[in-house]
Amino acid sequence: MKLALFCSRLTTWDRLKTLCLVVGLLSLTACQSVPSSAQAQNPASLPRTLTVSGKGKITIPTTLTQVRLGVEVQGKTAQEVQQQVAKRSQAVVELLKSRQVDKLETTGISLNPNYSYQGGKQRINGYIGTNTVSFQIDTEKSGTLLDEAIQAGATRIDGISFVATDEAIAQAQQKAIKQASEDARKQADAALGALNLSQREVMGIQINGANPPQLQNYASPAVLAQMPTDSAKTPVVAAQQKVEQTVTLQIRY
Repeated sequence: MKLALFCSRLTTWDRLKTLCLVVGLLSLTACQSVPSSAQAQNPASLPRTLTVSGKGKITIPTTLTQVRLGVEVQGKTAQEVQQQVAKRSQAVVELLKSRQVDKLETTGISLNPNYSYQGGKQRINGYIGTNTVSFQIDTEKSGTLLDEAIQAGATRIDGISFVATDEAIAQAQQKAIKQASEDARKQADAALGALNLSQREVMGIQINGANPPQLQNYASPAVLAQMPTDSAKTPVVAAQQKVEQTVTLQIRY
């Protein structure tokens, strides 16, 4: 019986030793993992990067003119006004088609009462009808065409805009991207050089999506009087257009 009791105590003691050994091994493993985690969080072990943004701007000449013009007629009855508007507009559109203008489209049609007030009361004096179109043409031809459109029946020039061709804009964007990239590298060189550091490699490149160049608008008188055939020709002088791009670089040093 004493032998059995001794064996039972020995077994319990062995179990305690085994448990202590397991706990010790787990603690040792945890302690060994701490330096690795701390090392990962150490800023000195992370790659050092500099983020810079450069800008590029290219100016190109515009060669196309976007024109907005139309017909406006006033009369006593709606039918009379509409017929006059349709007749004049048809003549203007046929002229524009014969001159092979680009992007010809109708931009507005309206027919509204023309009100007046007498003695505090509203009354209809007649109607006003309009039909407006827009189109695109080479700038060097636009002045002559404006004069011809007015002689054909147009009574409104709502404005003109100048723009470069799509091909010219695309080429300018490529040049602006190159210019912006060089500008970003120069900024990085200046900043790192002042700190006695040097560039190692480019970690990331971002070409910021620039908005397409906007049309440059030039307003014209809304309503024109009928021009005599011997009047002076309308001069149209093209403007310049700016194309801008931004490039952001993430540089390791």
